Amino acid sequence: MPPFLLLHNPVRRYAWGSPTAIPALTGTEPDGTPQAELWMGAHPSAPSSVPGPDGPRRLDELIDADPAGLLGPDTVRRFGAELPFLFKVLAADRALSLQVHPTRAQAEAGYAAEDARGVPPDAPDRVFRDRGHKPELICALGDFEALCGFRPAADAAGLLELLDVPLLAPWAAALRSRPAAEVLPALLRSALATDRPSPAELSLVERALDRAAGAGGRYAQACAAYARAAGQYPGDPGLIAALLLNHVRLTAGQALYLDAGVPHAYLRGLGVELMANSDNVLRCGLTPKHVDVDGLLAVTSFRPGLPDVLTPHPIDGIAGAGTYGGTGPEADTEADADVCPDVCPDVCPDEEFPSPAAEFRLSRPRPGATPARIDLPTPQILLCVSGHARLHASDGAELALPAGASAYLRPGAGPVGLTGPGAELFRATTGRPPTSRQRPAGRTTR
Repeated sequence: MPPFLLLHNPVRRYAWGSPTAIPALTGTEPDGTPQAELWMGAHPSAPSSVPGPDGPRRLDELIDADPAGLLGPDTVRRFGAELPFLFKVLAADRALSLQVHPTRAQAEAGYAAEDARGVPPDAPDRVFRDRGHKPELICALGDFEALCGFRPAADAAGLLELLDVPLLAPWAAALRSRPAAEVLPALLRSALATDRPSPAELSLVERALDRAAGAGGRYAQACAAYARAAGQYPGDPGLIAALLLNHVRLTAGQALYLDAGVPHAYLRGLGVELMANSDNVLRCGLTPKHVDVDGLLAVTSFRPGLPDVLTPHPIDGIAGAGTYGGTGPEADTEADADVCPDVCPDVCPDEEFPSPAAEFRLSRPRPGATPARIDLPTPQILLCVSGHARLHASDGAELALPAGASAYLRPGAGPVGLTGPGAELFRATTGRPPTSRQRPAGRTTR
């Protein structure tokens, strides 16, 4: 098997997806239907496939047949015999649901409890689909809007007061006078369960949002985003929850990391998303799907604050040379140093988006005209989003990666070089083990 495999990736056609963004990226013709996500990985519900002599093979089946060869022994030791991350291109024309992801301990307990109650795995009201947590990182490929984390209490109160709607006035006063950790869960329970706002009350909020958006000022852009989401999900009480969240606007190359417990929603835009390989989502609005209010309140972090907007920072010793640049079991070995100078004498420059996730890390290789090493002792998925790149093996094999193409790189399969001056690529692989050194996180605060 060659060290790199061209991936054929499934498209997920959710109603909120853009009909044109993913086709434009992959060079295919739009068919008029929403194309929300392009999945790259081995998730059993929609795995990538690779070409073979007897036809396409599912990546998850190839991994099942040879986990050590496709994942590497270290990944198997750390995560078991499955790819621990899922890589996506996300293209949103409409708001996704407001949602929160559980911690691993919460997921394990919730999964066991639903099993004990006999809730079928595919039931629409099933909350915990597996035992895993789902940290995720989204990097914008252009202008991108999201909601992320609770606003500081005074900021949230200021917005509710600006809207000047009777429904919201008591909550604005409460946020001014009581701890946010006490007010926020009570507000969510009231809006989503015990005292759901009427259609007339929600209509008043929507009209107030339109007025505030048109009047300008510090909340104008956020109010325009909330009003747009309200129009997409008319009568949804999740609008009240949305007002409590920070409105974030990203430009190309900026990213957000979403840990367990952080409420969030992607509103519109194109981005690459990397996450742990789990389906566990607890929704809190802007959705026709099941909302488990008790479960939601149990896993949500009610800590207000401004989100960190991440920017990538150059890293040393990560790309190429088959190393992590660390001191753990994956650090340089004599075999790692056996670089084929005719194929790739140098390490490919790389810059990484910092995150604490063990299952994944996202980086942007910067190849030039001369092959530079890109191989690692961990599994990788390499995605080209613009320009043209090429992978080179020591036996002379090559694989072209035009815009929209992706490849799976097997660990320990020998030196692999990458070329592509001017190409923009993203690389997904596993997070470093705890013993590996890591540069300080690079971030700016909104």
